[in-house]
Amino acid sequence: MSEHRYRVVAERSGDWWAISVPDLPGVFSQARRLDQVDAMAREAIALMLDVDETAVAVTIDPTLPPRTAAAVSEALSRRQARRDAEAREQEALRQAAGALAADGFTQRE
Repeated sequence: MSEHRYRVVAERSGDWWAISVPDLPGVFSQARRLDQVDAMAREAIALMLDVDETAVAVTIDPTLPPRTAAAVSEALSRRQARRDAEAREQEALRQAAGALAADGFTQRE
């Protein structure tokens, strides 16, 4: 079965997420929560194209207010910085263990 891929725009509208598909004019839906957008969008697209929902893949592009988008971006940036620091820490520990072993220290020491 061939897969149809679409970008889905989700924008907050009151208590709902308004869903649109730029490549398919006229395809709209809504969802209460962002985690429901995928299923609702695939259902709307499948209905429009007359295909099975499993043949539809979507990429959700949530539109957030600028302040919220900035806060999310900052949080994601800090998460990545933490992961990078952890990776550097692990490498430094590996090098230290190698140096200790090369100098004759045992694991117990």
